[in-house]
Amino acid sequence: QVQLVESGGDLVQPGGSLRLSCVVSGSFFRVDDMGWYHQAPGKERELVATITTSDSTNYADSVKGRFTISRDNAKNMVYLQMNSLKPEETAVYYCNAGVKLYGAGRARSYWGQGTQVTVSS
Repeated sequence: QVQLVESGGDLVQPGGSLRLSCVVSGSFFRVDDMGWYHQAPGKERELVATITTSDSTNYADSVKGRFTISRDNAKNMVYLQMNSLKPEETAVYYCNAGVKLYGAGRARSYWGQGTQVTVSS
């Protein structure tokens, strides 16, 4: 079984910073693209940032210049450094990864359970 577990969510004041982490565990051949998404109450899940195995990154326009996604391939981890946080970024943040299982033809998408980020004074 493949599991994704996020950590690092917290209550932070506007303008503050947080670093989210996500680890992929289980039995698999490799981890492909990884990413972070968020979902605010009553809204759909939205892309925050993605990163490929070669460290090519993509960001939502709203977070460019403030958020940084990175990964550690040896540890099967992905991180999201969030700076200058805004109240409207209060949401559950989900980790996503494309994981190729042994003997499988293509990678399958997996999600973590999410970690709550609350930006409020």
